[in-house]
Amino acid sequence: MLRLRLSASLLLLVSLAAIAAAKPRPIPVKVVIVAMFEVGEDTGDQPGELQYWVERDHLDRVYALPAAWHAVRMNASGEMAVLTGQGTARAAATVMAVGLDPRFDFSRAYWIVAGIAGGSPDRISLGSAAWARYVVDGDLAYEIDAREIPPDWSTGYIPLRKRQPFESPAEPLPGQVYALNASLAQWAFNLTRNLDLGDSDKLREIRSNFDGAFAQHPPFVTLGDELSSSTYWHGRLFDAWAAQWVPYFTGDKGVFTTTAMEDTGTLESLQSLARAGRVDPDRILVLRTVSNYDREPRGMSAAESLAKQRIGAYAAYLPSLEAAYQVGHTVVNELLTHWPRYVNSIPKANP
Repeated sequence: MLRLRLSASLLLLVSLAAIAAAKPRPIPVKVVIVAMFEVGEDTGDQPGELQYWVERDHLDRVYALPAAWHAVRMNASGEMAVLTGQGTARAAATVMAVGLDPRFDFSRAYWIVAGIAGGSPDRISLGSAAWARYVVDGDLAYEIDAREIPPDWSTGYIPLRKRQPFESPAEPLPGQVYALNASLAQWAFNLTRNLDLGDSDKLREIRSNFDGAFAQHPPFVTLGDELSSSTYWHGRLFDAWAAQWVPYFTGDKGVFTTTAMEDTGTLESLQSLARAGRVDPDRILVLRTVSNYDREPRGMSAAESLAKQRIGAYAAYLPSLEAAYQVGHTVVNELLTHWPRYVNSIPKANP
């Protein structure tokens, strides 16, 4: 009887070992590019944020992901691209679905959000690129109609649990402020700060119609923080609000530079995945490039300017897509080329 039990136990162990051996190991992912929208197909037509990565980095391995907005794509080097769909909700859902997929191992992966954005001409110029240290939410708030704003208020937008705009002390709720790895952002900036992003007569002519400390600058790479909201706002008064909102919630450490839609959703999911041990929260970068200014040019109302703001028709649409790839790929290439250096050791900025 004992011999039969031992034989049965041995068969069970052999069967379990065979099942374990047959189960494929998760694919190790080294770098994840997070893009937000595509105009049409992934290749061969008018580009969105994904297309240059797919075509130039040969992301030809397609993995269906029904729980997400779009299939993910990879190449043999361990580079993956994710397309989230527009808005914070789609971004959060897609990143969570990708991060929990058992086919992939993200434990050592670097995540790089690479997309276009509006930019404040007080801080950045058309076609430029900004690495963020802070991403601040612009949706969690109280709001009253602009026609009912008290005359002594600068805005009808009020922080949650406060009675008036920018009431002290600022008390950000979970999900209102994401502080990224500042040393990693500085390292990425140092690596890309001298890139030539090009310029053109068309961009120079468009820039000439705007006021702002950096409105006339040729495209450049900088460090600058982001306000993220699913509401597409526009105009000089909202720009002034954002320029206060970001430092208000970051203790005057953040500097409003770009405005985009999805990144608080992406970062919320990555934060949850980090708590679950699926990703490393210190390996996240946010790169936004300026396709349009966030306010109207001289001689035009905010409403007239907003009417011209459409995907594919932004003033610096193609230059900003090119900048997102050029700047982002410089970092991707460094990570992949020297992977043994970075797999276990996160790069830091030089003192």
